[in-house]
Formats: sequence, structure tokens, C-alpha cells
Amino acid sequence: MVVPRAIGTSSIETLNVACVGVGGMGAGDLSATASGKNVRIVALCDVDSNHLGSAAKDHAGARTFRDYRRMLDAMDKDIDAVVVATPDHMHGSIALAAMGLGKHVYCQKPIAHNLHECREMAALAADTGVVTQMGTQIHSHTAYRTAVAALRTGVIGKVQEAHLWVRKSWGGDVAGRPDKSDVVPDHLDWDLWLGVAKERPYVDGLYHPSQWRRWLDFGSGTLGDMGCHIFDPVFAALGIGAPKSVTSHGPAHFQEMFAPNGDFLYEFPGTDQTAETIQFRWTDGDAEIATEKAQLPEGETLPGAGSFLVGEKGVMVIPHWAAPRFYSNGEKMDVEIETLPSKEHRNEWTDACRGEGETSTPFSYACPLTEAVLLGTVAGHFPGQKLSWNSEAMEFDHYLATALTQRIYRKGWQV
Repeated sequence: MVVPRAIGTSSIETLNVACVGVGGMGAGDLSATASGKNVRIVALCDVDSNHLGSAAKDHAGARTFRDYRRMLDAMDKDIDAVVVATPDHMHGSIALAAMGLGKHVYCQKPIAHNLHECREMAALAADTGVVTQMGTQIHSHTAYRTAVAALRTGVIGKVQEAHLWVRKSWGGDVAGRPDKSDVVPDHLDWDLWLGVAKERPYVDGLYHPSQWRRWLDFGSGTLGDMGCHIFDPVFAALGIGAPKSVTSHGPAHFQEMFAPNGDFLYEFPGTDQTAETIQFRWTDGDAEIATEKAQLPEGETLPGAGSFLVGEKGVMVIPHWAAPRFYSNGEKMDVEIETLPSKEHRNEWTDACRGEGETSTPFSYACPLTEAVLLGTVAGHFPGQKLSWNSEAMEFDHYLATALTQRIYRKGWQV
């Protein structure tokens, strides 16, 4: 159990930041964070010494660590804020430990690996008053900011349904992991990489680097990887809350891996900008998109990732990383919208940590969004079964599904 340390509300002249996970996406987060006003990188932490060595070249004054727990113990008084950019299964543990010490936290999406961690993170952020931000950088990009602002004007009338997709797939296969083990390379601390997850042998190229997303113990599949991005503008614009139910119409997850080609149908309570109930349909990989509902003109196609919303007056297409488009009955709609500029998402957080402005994806927003996404990853274990969700009680109407809202932590790694 994390006992929160209260923090003061005074501004910080120079923000001392520690970064946990500095390879891959973490390298980009480190660079962007370091570019912020009056930011000093004081600590770098990674279980892979190759990543750590590369990052340290540009931040010679920062102390380096392999274990985030030792970093927080050794530098508690010298750290104001922590960036978390590890594989998904470690997000919750690191963020909760940091917030419990009163540190501001920037955490890559999805915020957590399971629903209980989401709730704990949102509650602790509120209790401590720390500044938080989810790492959905596109939230601050001109394309998404413009789409959210346009949708809030009611340009397509009350929204009746939303279709969301991405063509890539982090699915695995029925074979699962091979019955073998390889020698752990000298640069990797495999025990620390596993962290909260149960022990398993190391196999070259199977998990680290960059292949962990397809594994149930470590990642969140395609929906968890991309859903936080693509659900985001719809949630932000329409004020969407917790879903009432979710049904998987795709294949069942395998014993240890996520299934490819996901197809999930959500039902959400309506808002003042939607029908009384609004359905979201998520598809990934080769799962079929309901293109016929997009009212596209002849020759127009949907992007490889994004969403379209069907409203009373027409359809709004929100591509991933491109400007929104509007259609009605096979014709382009003549719509004038205000184009909003991009902001640097990491700098928005560091500025807010120093007392300048607010973040746009605080955990109070990001955790409910992530919960909705993770409900789908649970439903993938029970294809064809409509799972009703009681958000207040954190329970499905299916005891096996409810059991999957939290994980079993490896001894010594309990949250």
C-alpha cells in the first residue's frame, strides 16, 4: 500500500526530473522533457545498460540506475518529477511509487496494465495533488486539438455511433512461447525487466526490445497500444464516461498472447452531445471496418488509423495525425473550422509542474479513458459474450472477467 506524501503548492524554479525507461519511446520523452523551460535531468534509469549508456551521453550530469526503487531511495530529495516510459506492466508500480513520494508524473500510455492500477493511480494523484500527464503526445497535436474543438461545436449534430480502428496488429499466435531459454545478454537485467510479472526464461527477440506488447503479462495488445490515442479525441470532445458494456466479436486471446484482428463493441451512456446511448466499435489488424457507414464520396478512402463519427447532420472522419474531414450522403461537407496550433505535450507537463498552466491529459482524465480501453482487453478473453460493467463497484457481471481487472504480483513486487 502506498502512503501518499503531501506536496506543497509553491512553484518550482528549476524542475529536477528523473526518467525511467530511456530507450525507444523513452528516448523521445527524455529529449522532449529536457527541452522544457528550466528543466534539469538529474537521473536516468533503465534495465538495459545499452539504453542507459546512450542516454547518459547527452546528460552527463545525471546519475544512472538500473532499478527505479534504488533511484527513488537514493535521490528522493533531489527529484521533483518522474517520467515513466517502460513496458506497460511496470507503469503502475513506478508511477504509484513516485506519486507516493510526492513526485509529479508523466506516464506513457496506457496509464496502467490493469483496471485496479488505473483506479489507484487516479486516487493517489488526487490525494497528493501532484501534476500528472498521460503520454499521448498526439493529444496536443494540431490535428487532434482541431478535431476536438470542431466536434464540440456540434458540426455533425448529436453523435449516434463511433467507429475506431488501426490496421496494425500486436496479436500473437496459438503457439505461444517456445520451450527454450537463451543466455541473458550482459547489458540486460532480466529480473528487473520482468518486475511485477511472474518469472519466465529469457528468449532472444521474443520480449525485449519492442516485442512485449503482444504478451498478456507485459503489454496491452493493439487495443491497449493504440486505443488510448484513437479514443482520445472522441472522449475529450463528447465527455464520454464509463461504458455500460463491451463485447468482443473477434478471436479469443491465446493462453499467453493477445489475439490479432480485434473487433470490440462498446455501449456508453449518452451525453448532451450524443444519442441516449452511443456505441463505439473498435477494429484492428484485418478486422473489417463498417466503411459503408462513413458516407464517403466515390474514390475516397479511410485512413490506416483513426475514427469516424456518425452524427445527425453527417460524418466526421478523424485520421490519426491528420486534419479532420466531413462527409454527408456521399458528398464532402462545406465546413469551416478553426485550426488550432500544436503544443509540446511534455513541455506542457513540465511547465505545469513549475506552476505555469495545467496539463491536458491529467490522470483524472487519462485513467477513465485507459479503463475503457482495458475493458476491451478483458473482453477479448470471452468472445461473443456481452459483458456488463459496473464502474462504481469495478465489477463485470461475469466473475472470471472481474478477476482479470487486477493482476497477481510477483513476490517482492506488490503494489
